[in-house]
Order: sequence, then C-alpha cells, then structure tokens
Amino acid sequence: MARGALPMSDFWVFGYGSLMWRPGFDHLAAVPARLSGMHRSLCVYSWFHRGTKELPGLVLGLDRGGACRGMAFRVAGGERARVLDYLRERELVTSAYHEVERPVRLRQPGEPEVAAITYVVDRRHEQYAGKLTPEQLLEQIRGRVGKSGGNAEYVLNTVRHMKSLGVRDAVLEWLAERLEGEVRRPA
Repeated sequence: MARGALPMSDFWVFGYGSLMWRPGFDHLAAVPARLSGMHRSLCVYSWFHRGTKELPGLVLGLDRGGACRGMAFRVAGGERARVLDYLRERELVTSAYHEVERPVRLRQPGEPEVAAITYVVDRRHEQYAGKLTPEQLLEQIRGRVGKSGGNAEYVLNTVRHMKSLGVRDAVLEWLAERLEGEVRRPA
C-alpha cells in the first residue's frame, strides 16, 4: 500500500442461486441474508450454461417483488477488482442481468443491514422469460443441456443445497420432485 493510502473497505456480495453454495471467490464471512423487494425465479432463458439458443433452458434470476433468502459474503476490500472481474465473467455472459447494489439484512444478532452487490434480471433482455407456470417451467427444463451441464441437474442441485442452508422454495421443490424421477430413470 502506498504511503498515506487508505485500505479499501470490505464489501458484500449477495447470492441467491448457485452463488450461495459455490461462490467461487475467497470471502471473509458467509452469512444467511434476506433481500426485500426481489424474489428468486426461474425467469432467465439459458443459452449458455443450461441450454442453447436452439433449446434454451432456464436459470434463476432476481425479479421484482417479494423477498429472497440467500447468502451474503463479506469480501476483503483488496480483493474487490479480482472478485468483481470473476463475477462479471460468470454472471454477465449474455448481459441478461444488471449488476446492482441492494440493501440486505444479515440474519445474525441485531440483523444489521449492509449494501451488497447482486445480479438482477434485465426484464428488457431477450432472455427474460417472465413468469411461467410450474408446468411451463418443467417443460422448458426437461432435456435441456448447456456448457455447464443439464438443466434438470441444475434445479435438483439448487434445491438440495437450498434445503441444506434452510432455504425453501415451493416452486423449485415441486419441480425437483418431478425431475428427480426423470433424471434417475434408467435409459
């Protein structure tokens, strides 16, 4: 650090999907957190990670309304550039999300509120799927595969990890019940 320079302040990142259990970056703390005004939704057509342009899958996005339980990660200020570069490469592959800072309430004594970087769906982007019924979600997920693997496995893995963190989502659990049998069915 240069003489007289102040250390960079730590910052927070909010994860609501795979970032909750596989952040992919070093962090000083991982704390359950709640974001108000947005909810977790399978509302983004995936042309890269869980589908293709011809057969898009679906991945999670933060959409307007409600609230979302997830994980907040405290990151050392000196890691800011590296962590944000990593997150942008991971989350902004097709620019279907906006990188924003939102207040989240940490689920720890005193429930402090911190500002956290998170990724919110861009409702004007062509990959925005909007609100689909559970049946439509199931049809859009079945048999879809992208560079990161199968869409059904993504949903099953998401639900398994969310449950291990005490996070429940009725729609995702309904989908997982139906996909579980299909994924394990002998070929």
